[in-house]
Amino acid sequence: MSVGLSVSLQPANLGYAFAGAVIGTIVGVLPGLGPAAALALLLPISFGMSPVGGIIMLAGIYYGAQYGGSTTSILVNIPGEASSIVTTLDGYQMARRGAAGPALAIAAIGSFIAGTVGTVGLMLLAPPLAGFALSFGPPEYAALIILGFMTLTFMAQGSMLKALMMTAFGLFLATIGLDEVSGRSRFTFGVTELLDGIDLVPAVMGLFGVSEVLVNLEAGLRQQDVFAQKIRGLFPSREEFRRSAKPIMRGTVLGFFLGILPGGGSILSSFVSYAVEKRLSKHPERFGTGMIEGVAGPEAANNAGATGAFIPLLTLGLPTNAVVAMLLGALMIHGVEPGPLLMQKHPEIFWGVIFSMYVGNVMLLILNLPLVGLWVRLLRVPYPILFPLILLFTLIGSYSLANSTWDIHVMIAMGVVGYVMRKTGYEAAPLVVALVLGSLFENALRQSLILSGGSFSILFVRPIALVLMVAAIGLLLLAIIGGARVRGRALGLVEVGDD
Repeated sequence: MSVGLSVSLQPANLGYAFAGAVIGTIVGVLPGLGPAAALALLLPISFGMSPVGGIIMLAGIYYGAQYGGSTTSILVNIPGEASSIVTTLDGYQMARRGAAGPALAIAAIGSFIAGTVGTVGLMLLAPPLAGFALSFGPPEYAALIILGFMTLTFMAQGSMLKALMMTAFGLFLATIGLDEVSGRSRFTFGVTELLDGIDLVPAVMGLFGVSEVLVNLEAGLRQQDVFAQKIRGLFPSREEFRRSAKPIMRGTVLGFFLGILPGGGSILSSFVSYAVEKRLSKHPERFGTGMIEGVAGPEAANNAGATGAFIPLLTLGLPTNAVVAMLLGALMIHGVEPGPLLMQKHPEIFWGVIFSMYVGNVMLLILNLPLVGLWVRLLRVPYPILFPLILLFTLIGSYSLANSTWDIHVMIAMGVVGYVMRKTGYEAAPLVVALVLGSLFENALRQSLILSGGSFSILFVRPIALVLMVAAIGLLLLAIIGGARVRGRALGLVEVGDD
């Protein structure tokens, strides 16, 4: 722990934490640009930094975006980040009746408390979980990754079948290139550049950055009218603090534990927190009209969820969403393999990232309260100015990886794929997670089959692997049963209508 404190307080790392906090806040404030797209754009910049500095900055962007997203939700009724969608329901109504200041302050304070408590939870839970993970062998890792895929697809916002298809597509992309065991080329079709496989950075830049620009341009995203009323009385009243205290605590606990689950994260956490606060309220009918509880709970939950997502990343090497998958990819590119041995091999990264979250949360609180006026001005940046800059960054970032135009072609191709996916209701998160974990899953599965003489039964005879596989199969069966019930109800309604 002393290592983490000394690492996080080094001037360079303080600078990286501050840069991540500022960029994350801007990313959260600007509609049409989320943390996934921002991390995709800035991954190449982190390669010139030390591993711990790069991860500190990228992590700061991730949890900083959770802070910034509340500003647009409250002032413009547009979530700057997907996890802030719920905040629009009551936050904007508070702004319309002249309470934008207390809404912004409670969002920032709740985020700070949740981020700090979540970091403490990360510090307490990560070491014992890493110790437990040391008992994992190839079969356990293969089963864990299968469970991660199933959980991610089970919690998908749309069709689970589509999420499974995206997972399969991501696994296919991960197999392109040279087979690590036999040395033979796979699915390269004679293209020399494909021997190294599909690079993560241009792929995610296309899937998130380019596709985001294409979708917004098609929608004709224009400059939004920022709430014109002057923000007064930023500090909440004692009554508003009293009403917000329990929602913040509940949101923190819910968000943290949901963030640990694959597929959970900030978005699910904020929705669940809002539903819980509405259920526990003595006046649920007032939700949606400007209840401060509807701001405090979800904002705490999405920040705690972002922090909780680092537990499986650092201890098991398992990303729970697309953004964390990019953090995993950044670590691997730096030659650092997350997992149970990370604490022993790279304590400066493990503890440095954790303690930098304390520092980052303080920076974010300072940035978000006094500088609200500055963030409001950022909302007035016209999108016709913003999107060429995004495209320029993606082109520079992709080309600078290996000074190769091939990476630009990959980025453009994945941008088109991402655009088509978004238009047809397919999510990118399962694809990105599968692309990152594909080689790890393949190696774990092949090692397991070598141990068992080619029998898949090894996944069901070892206790930990058996529990993980049973959980994965259970999730799949739940999805099938749920889908059958939905189709049954639909058929029943059709028959009644025909009669």
